Amino acid sequence: MSRVDAVPAPVLVLAGVLSVQFGGALAATLVPEIGAAGSVVLRLVIATALLVAVARPRWRGHSRRDLGTILCFGLAMGLMNFAFYASLGHLPIGVAVTIEFVGPLSLAAVLSRRPRDLLAVATAAIGVVLISRALSLPFDQLEGTGILLALAAGACWAAYIVFSGRTGAAFPQLEGLALAMVVATVVVLPFGLWDVARHGTGAWDAEVLLKGLGIAVLSSVLPYSLELFALRRLAPAVFGILLSLEPAVAALAGLLVLGQRLSPVQLVGMALVVVASVLVLGLGAARKPKAELPV
Repeated sequence: MSRVDAVPAPVLVLAGVLSVQFGGALAATLVPEIGAAGSVVLRLVIATALLVAVARPRWRGHSRRDLGTILCFGLAMGLMNFAFYASLGHLPIGVAVTIEFVGPLSLAAVLSRRPRDLLAVATAAIGVVLISRALSLPFDQLEGTGILLALAAGACWAAYIVFSGRTGAAFPQLEGLALAMVVATVVVLPFGLWDVARHGTGAWDAEVLLKGLGIAVLSSVLPYSLELFALRRLAPAVFGILLSLEPAVAALAGLLVLGQRLSPVQLVGMALVVVASVLVLGLGAARKPKAELPV
């Protein structure tokens, strides 16, 4: 048993949730300086280098099916990060994560096909309307671009969950994750180069590179690794409930790191999404066999 396996799986997931959201808050300070794509590329290049050095993955010796899983996992990961970072240029991080969370929530409800879960998704949709301020702002002031980007990130997050579970089952330790990170980096690299050309190389100073290192560790290396280890031995209900804390933790990170405050109506919307998530991913998961869950 490794040292990581000795740590309770719920602790690993909770640590990953905290890490990725505070990493996202740090990323929100970097996006205005070098752009969303530049921030993602910087994060992925550093994180990929660290994971490849640790895991030392091999491309050879794997079946076409497993390599296809890696390609899909990496594609979902790269686009998820790109869309989410782009949404941070338009939305507070708590709002972006709450909207993004509709992706995995909807996936779980669709796979479940129970009326109660579909009702929970409808409740989450109401929460998203409230937190996006769609009812209180004129249409021309609504951050439509940010909302669409967060929804796109959510769709990619759902795909990430599916292929993360398959990768963890097909590859030992962190090998599959390291290979997927390489794919993700290649996917977003052209957009990152365009951002570098747009902002200029002068913006990439020592402070930016240091932030990139922090974001790579907090948002990629730690959470992805911890989640991959935890998903191998965690009860689906526990994983779902812990994952449901993401929007609330994001709001906390936004408050502490960025000074972003949400209105009472937005907090009510966030609460609706968290409750719906617990019902579908947590309590609902307790009644389904683990093999059927997208984790």
